[in-house]
Amino acid sequence: MTWSEYDAVLFDLDGVITPTAEVHMRAWAEMFNAFLGEYDAPGADTAPYTDSDYFAHVDGKPRYDGVRDFLRSRGIDATEDLVVELGDRKNDAFNEVLARDGVRPYPGSVLLIDHLQGLGLPLGVVSSSANAPAVLEAAGLADRFRTVVSGTVAHELGLPGKPAPDTFQHAAEVLGAEAGRSVVLEDAVSGVRAGAAGDFGLVVGVDRGAGAATLTEAGADVVVDDLADLVPGSAA
Repeated sequence: MTWSEYDAVLFDLDGVITPTAEVHMRAWAEMFNAFLGEYDAPGADTAPYTDSDYFAHVDGKPRYDGVRDFLRSRGIDATEDLVVELGDRKNDAFNEVLARDGVRPYPGSVLLIDHLQGLGLPLGVVSSSANAPAVLEAAGLADRFRTVVSGTVAHELGLPGKPAPDTFQHAAEVLGAEAGRSVVLEDAVSGVRAGAAGDFGLVVGVDRGAGAATLTEAGADVVVDDLADLVPGSAA
């Protein structure tokens, strides 16, 4: 990596900076499996929700979009009332786990953040989660980023969520950088697609389970297992 070629670095949060993706995955699984166990309608697929469903329909998307896409994949009528109800149930479950257990950032991610700050590069977080500020605060990293474009901010500004590139483009603009001179760091297929769609200077896929081939196919220019791999002289 030649970081001097870029003017800003944009991080996804869950699964890139913090292992909150695991908390999200557990919350989604508990919520959807409880719902599927009770749901009964002709033609609906009520087989248990799995990690494959998470990566295919939910990962990286705004919460309600993830609910909607999963329900449709199972032949379930995704009414707005149902989408909001299930999305809110999932959010409650996530907040309970965060308050109880807290969260520690990935050491390799903190190493990269420290390195980039030392270079004077402006950093931003672009997350589909409305909980992004709370997660950063719990991880002790709230003061490291000049902008945080959370799901709440995106909603307030009317920006479509990932895989649309708009939230990343907005963050780059806030940091005074052009997309072509900015780096996107993402672990979700939808986020990688957003970076590719926005013609960002570099899209880095962080493989936390989606698979290197899948992230590359979605548009990642580089795939790493740990962000420490992007720090000169360091190894994950």
